[in-house]
Amino acid sequence: MIYTVTFNPAIDYVVRLDAPLEVGEVNRAGGEDCVLGGKGINVSGVLAQLDCPSVALGFVAGETGAWLERGLEKQGLETDFVHLEQGMTRINVKIKAGQETELNGAGPDIPESAVRQLEEQLDELNENDILILAGSIPRSLPQDTYERLLARLQGKGVRAVVDATRDLLANVLQYRPFLIKPNNHELGEIVGRELKTDAEIIAAARALQEKGACNVLVSMAGDGAILVDETGKVHRIGCPRGKVVNSVGAGDSMVAGFVAGWMQTGSYDMALRLGTACGSATAFSLGLATREKIEELLKQI
Repeated sequence: MIYTVTFNPAIDYVVRLDAPLEVGEVNRAGGEDCVLGGKGINVSGVLAQLDCPSVALGFVAGETGAWLERGLEKQGLETDFVHLEQGMTRINVKIKAGQETELNGAGPDIPESAVRQLEEQLDELNENDILILAGSIPRSLPQDTYERLLARLQGKGVRAVVDATRDLLANVLQYRPFLIKPNNHELGEIVGRELKTDAEIIAAARALQEKGACNVLVSMAGDGAILVDETGKVHRIGCPRGKVVNSVGAGDSMVAGFVAGWMQTGSYDMALRLGTACGSATAFSLGLATREKIEELLKQI
């Protein structure tokens, strides 16, 4: 089974204006949507499109948390969130008016007792289960929370996937994650130098493997992706053709596609193809990738 963790889920209230935003004035919306999200939840959503079941874990609070949970269940996602006694799941306001303006909520404080409940859930994971940790750590949690969770799973045969940046990612390498997915700029920040060529990116990926990572998947936006797999083989892929209309969730979609592709076929080539198709399908859509769009793009790569 695949388990995703979203520490700080959100309801994104997306407002579209037909004219530029006027600060200090009444602005009337031309359209609006509510999108249920968070990086781990995005991964679960795309996995569902690929007929790959998962369980979404994390923390929710208040009426907004209950609303988010019900919405995800209506989408067919299995959830097992820890319910916090105080606070409310955050609402992010995203105003699209030519330029995009965002006002992101802080989210609830997560007490130590809730973290222990999450740890107890993770104690139930078995050999060959996959745990996907994605995104930043909320300010109410210690920044070593990823390390704490992965250390607890050592020796159980659980495959960890980590999609994070800088120190969050660098500090978990000692726990030998099955997959990490920095983009080329994030990879450069970790190794401390700008990466301009495929050779430089591959060398940097191998450096992270030497520190413990099994598979290093480096996304490069319109330039495609490079995978250095656990055997040392390098896989290079380009991007399908299309117009980018939404970058939010593209990285999460790529993780979902890669994990699903690997689980279903055992092939890193197929995992990379499906991951690339899923990431592009989200980038070319207003929302997350759909099965139809993924299958359309798979034919191009």
